[in-house]
Amino acid sequence: MHPGFWEACFWLWGPLLCLSIGSSGNVPPTTQPKCTDFQSANLLRGTNLKVQFLLFTPSHPSCGQLVEEGSDIQNSEFNATLGTKILIHGFRALGTKPSWIDKFIRALLQAADANVVAVDWVYGSTGVYFSAVDNVVKLSLEISRFLSKLLELGVSESSVHIIGVSLGAHVAGMVGQFYKGQLGRITGLDPAGPEYTRASLEERLDAGDALFVEAIHTDTDNLGIRIPVGHVDYFVNGGQDQPGCPAFFHAGYNYLICDHMRAVHLYISALENTCPLMAFPCASYKAFLAGDCLDCFNPFLLSCPRIGLLEQGGVKIEPLPKEVKVYLLTTSSAPYCVHHSLVEFYLKEKRKRDTSIEVTFLSDNATSSVRITIRKEQLEGRGVMAHPFPQCQTDQVRLQFQVSSRVWRKDRTPIIGTFCTAPLPVHDSKKTVCISELVRLQASTPVFQDLKIACV
Repeated sequence: MHPGFWEACFWLWGPLLCLSIGSSGNVPPTTQPKCTDFQSANLLRGTNLKVQFLLFTPSHPSCGQLVEEGSDIQNSEFNATLGTKILIHGFRALGTKPSWIDKFIRALLQAADANVVAVDWVYGSTGVYFSAVDNVVKLSLEISRFLSKLLELGVSESSVHIIGVSLGAHVAGMVGQFYKGQLGRITGLDPAGPEYTRASLEERLDAGDALFVEAIHTDTDNLGIRIPVGHVDYFVNGGQDQPGCPAFFHAGYNYLICDHMRAVHLYISALENTCPLMAFPCASYKAFLAGDCLDCFNPFLLSCPRIGLLEQGGVKIEPLPKEVKVYLLTTSSAPYCVHHSLVEFYLKEKRKRDTSIEVTFLSDNATSSVRITIRKEQLEGRGVMAHPFPQCQTDQVRLQFQVSSRVWRKDRTPIIGTFCTAPLPVHDSKKTVCISELVRLQASTPVFQDLKIACV
């Protein structure tokens, strides 16, 4: 921070040298501040907590300024009038700098005019996972002490946003607890599961740790926590087995870490791109895929949450409900975002067995499919389709009546019905588009229909 400066000039056996001197007598930082990088630790030297606080600013997004003492902060480019984002990594098995952190910092600074402080605790997070867990309380106390220095400089508690990755999410929760839940926001990126699923609220991230707490879950069946821990909990693709991640052990380390780290890459993508990562509250992932949850009326009064920096994730109600599970689908690679649509088929007559129909959206750039099932003695089947482009860019829909491959169960009787679709969220029937004529589907024979949907 630079309170006010005056200029002094000196003759030093050469050209006139002029310096801008701060009103407090401190020389402000040079044009290029001294840069410090993350530490590296090895398995023998790890587990001792050796924390660095590195400040990144809009004017120097690639230069980490070491700010550990109050005087360091005062003489840095820290701006107390801006929001402050504190980024905390998780367990580092090999004691190396996180490969994603530079990109994350740049994305934060491009998306928000803010101070970004990266917490480097590589030393305390390496070696054995349980040793890193033992360091969580000590690290939380160090971050809290650092935060108190920022508050003394005029930073408001509500302007602080802590982003914690894996184990770092629970560190963020503990820091928030020290400040009695008055910090502005905590984002947990696949909060760690081992040692925390059955932990008390005081030991792990929970909705009481900040004014708004959100968590993005991508690996609930392995390294991530499976329970909701915030006001809004995003269970991406159901919270496990992310598309594009290897499904077999032969992929090695990537098999272990890909799902877990997807939360980080999703968040970076949300910062870098404007396409939606919108989610919908639902009782379960199965119910969401079945088309049972089409809007966000309950409990968000139609304000659907979105991953990114929107205030309260775009949720516009007070008081905020807690531990709301929300679901969304993604693609297998960046920018990951999809548009969700309801697809429905109404039979003209009931059938005595289940009816399966594959629905495919066709456009110039992409093809997306989903299978919907109409239960026996029912007339309607529905599901949720995920596609990378807005529905209005879809040219055609392909419908195919799927029959059992078992000879004794083959049913060659054609079905007749009506196909309808609507982009999510569906707030009223006006957004629903139905093919005007009845569709006749013969077993295993695709039928193509034009879709004419206007872009809003």
